[in-house]
Amino acid sequence: MKAFYQVNQTPENAEDLGFVTLTFAQRERSRLHVELDIGEEAGLFLPRGTVLKEGDVLSNEAGYKVTVKAAAERVSTITAADTHLLLRIAYHLGNRHVPLQVEPTWLRYGHDHVLDDMVRQLGGTVIAEQASFQPETGAYGGGHHHHDNRLAPLHNLRFADESA
Repeated sequence: MKAFYQVNQTPENAEDLGFVTLTFAQRERSRLHVELDIGEEAGLFLPRGTVLKEGDVLSNEAGYKVTVKAAAERVSTITAADTHLLLRIAYHLGNRHVPLQVEPTWLRYGHDHVLDDMVRQLGGTVIAEQASFQPETGAYGGGHHHHDNRLAPLHNLRFADESA
């Protein structure tokens, strides 16, 4: 069984073993027995507090690497008629400390019918589906993280009912 210890520190000549597909709950664990997509067993022995994201590359000193894929899992995806309503919904979900994926025009959390009802009462639209889940890691979260600028263009975002 191969063991992986490093995240995004891959040697140039590492042998690519393809992918390992993990749910969000699995990507939060630093010690985990997994099956690579090629069917081979492996162990993850990562620094405490590591949260893996889609596209992270795991490697080891033996010269192997594997890329993380986010598994499709049962989630609720939220949309709203306008930016203000989407922000209100995000606020209320945040008050409940719900792991939340935040995108420019939608939100996503692990499926929960009670939260779905709350979102509908606030005026949001809920779609229960199977999709990958990549929630925010938190403002004070330590360990491995990415910096991205996906939300930078929010100032240009317009919904159908908003005037330009």
